[in-house]
Amino acid sequence: MGYKPLCFGLTCILFAYYIYTPMPENIEEPWKVRIMDAAIKTASLMATILEKTGIKRFDELFSIIIKLDYTQPISDENVTVMDTTFSDIPVRLYLPKRKRESQRPAVIFIHGGAFVLGSYKQTPLDLLNRWTANKLDAVVVGVDPSLAPQYPFPVPYEDVVSVVKFFLQDKILAKYGVDPNRICISGDSSGGTLAAGVAQLIQNDPELKHKLKAQALIYPGLQVVDLSLPSHRENEHGPLLSWKLAIKLACLYLTQDKVLPQAMMKNQHMPHGSMQLFKLVNWSTFLPEEYKKSHVYTEPILGRLNPSYSILLDSRLSPLAVNDSQLQNLPLTYILTCQHDILRDDGLMYVSRLQNAGVKVSHDHMEDGIHGALSFMASPIYLKLGIRIKDKYINWLEENL
Repeated sequence: MGYKPLCFGLTCILFAYYIYTPMPENIEEPWKVRIMDAAIKTASLMATILEKTGIKRFDELFSIIIKLDYTQPISDENVTVMDTTFSDIPVRLYLPKRKRESQRPAVIFIHGGAFVLGSYKQTPLDLLNRWTANKLDAVVVGVDPSLAPQYPFPVPYEDVVSVVKFFLQDKILAKYGVDPNRICISGDSSGGTLAAGVAQLIQNDPELKHKLKAQALIYPGLQVVDLSLPSHRENEHGPLLSWKLAIKLACLYLTQDKVLPQAMMKNQHMPHGSMQLFKLVNWSTFLPEEYKKSHVYTEPILGRLNPSYSILLDSRLSPLAVNDSQLQNLPLTYILTCQHDILRDDGLMYVSRLQNAGVKVSHDHMEDGIHGALSFMASPIYLKLGIRIKDKYINWLEENL
């Protein structure tokens, strides 16, 4: 039997097996979600096989699939769309065409993909940024930071910092007619991680003239300190984003050492000197009571990795694990969380911590929500949930920016 027919047959068998994975009862369009979930699980197992046989790195199969959905910068009757660079970092600009005497607001959007995958070129995200520009009459900047594993931490973070600082210059704001007092940074998933970390830097930098008015974080990942939260346990197998897949991809952001993901799965990855961070991400303190359920808090185990990764102490990886003094200056904040998402509790705890620090926070929780729904807003892979999340995000921006 040839190689291709064998792979096709194996793929069909795996897909048929995964299609019967149990789904939460309140999921909207359950068969669509079931098919997508089975496809991702099948691709993940195939990627693992390809990596173990030395054919392709684990993330490369996902990257090939995602690139099939990339778009060109096509303008329409409402918005001029162009690809350019800010400080040598690729960005896609969405510039409203309608005439306006006053300055416009602006939104800087960072895509998700576990720091390893994705682009502002993906059809759903291109549509999201196009809708945002048109509905708000705002300049939108889609950012494509460098991706791991070729460019590991902190390169993607530093790329976003470079773009934001470049954009906040008076001459650049004037060039695009942007009001310096009406700028928001936003992102979904790992893009939300980057947006949150960069917002902390910008707002606490006394040398920067212009600050952000708002940040909008859509199902963000906000810490790597404790990987045994209730949402990790309840949603270990997804849907769409499983706990193991998230750890596998996120570790590529840090290292290609195979030991780290194994330690993370046992929650034994944090080095000595992390004790103070545990208090800042303690779900038994910051998680609302209805999400604790019958779960019992167990403190992560220190110092089991040899060598240890001191990089895990870096607050740029874990915006949730910073002191209140770094949170107090943060701007108006919007956070959206999804019930059936391993990253749910990161967002919920950030809401609590920001409110405790005196930051004004708006929070939407999708009881039937799943991770990554924004990436499914265009045919043929279309979820009503993605549209609902898009509408909530844009409506909040319209009211607050």
